[in-house]
Amino acid sequence: MKRRDFIKQTAAAMAALSVTGLTTSFTKDGVPYRKLGKTGMDVSLLGVGGYHIGDRFITESDSIKLIREALDNGINFLDNAWHYNNGRSEELMGKALLDGYRNKAILMTKHHGRDPKTAQEHLETSLRRLQTDYLDLWQFHEIESMDSVDKIYSSGVLDFVVKKRDEGVIRHIGFTGHSRPEIHRAMIEKGFEWETVQMPINVLDHHYSSFSQEIIPLLVERNIGIIGMKSVASGAIVKEGIATIEECLRFAMTLPTSSVVSGMNNLEHFRHNLEIVRNFKPMTEDEIATLLDKTLDHAQGGKHEWYKDKV
Repeated sequence: MKRRDFIKQTAAAMAALSVTGLTTSFTKDGVPYRKLGKTGMDVSLLGVGGYHIGDRFITESDSIKLIREALDNGINFLDNAWHYNNGRSEELMGKALLDGYRNKAILMTKHHGRDPKTAQEHLETSLRRLQTDYLDLWQFHEIESMDSVDKIYSSGVLDFVVKKRDEGVIRHIGFTGHSRPEIHRAMIEKGFEWETVQMPINVLDHHYSSFSQEIIPLLVERNIGIIGMKSVASGAIVKEGIATIEECLRFAMTLPTSSVVSGMNNLEHFRHNLEIVRNFKPMTEDEIATLLDKTLDHAQGGKHEWYKDKV
């Protein structure tokens, strides 16, 4: 297919998907909110990434200030994981959620439990660090192989997480992955009623081993909440001058994502992203086509998406 025809066709398909996907439920402090799939929860279109608020480039006081400023300005979706920065990310977020801030947040964290014992250890540790007695969303993290899929479905860990959901310790259950869309498909089609899925969504992903093209339609069909990550491909898209932060966020938010998690380790970065989401307007088909044409060559071979398996 000629390049022009390919770009036109994929842009039209993406524009159609954005129309049939999620729309804004309401706005709060100028921030659009969307339903998180079958969970029924309303989440901010921009989410605070958990890794960066705990990395070595940010002080404890600045991390707490960033999280609280986000919650005070209409951002309610908080991402984290049991292993981020050896637990520092969860510990700092836990401190930020004191003084009534827990009530403002939709709090998600992730774990590597592939069996009930490990899952219980990770859950107890996360709850202690986050200084809470429940999680709004708990996700199996980094499902990158069929072996992980098989263990999750055969070890009894799904029975464990459902029990914890029934007890109110966790409210909703999802999973994440970075490397292979077919692994996401296997997790979904094996039959568990997943409530959310988190995956890379960006302008390079659209062209190579694409989660947005292969998995998003499946999630929309099943009303599974879509959480976007890697919107700038761990910074590569902006560092290489392929596209701007605003173009990257607008692209990811134009798709039927409930929330786009962004890594932000300073207040300047957060405030820039806050301005983008407050001014968000879905991309038109022409805008999508222009961006896809500009990024097509950069996406070949997945050279800027290091987290994906190369095929």
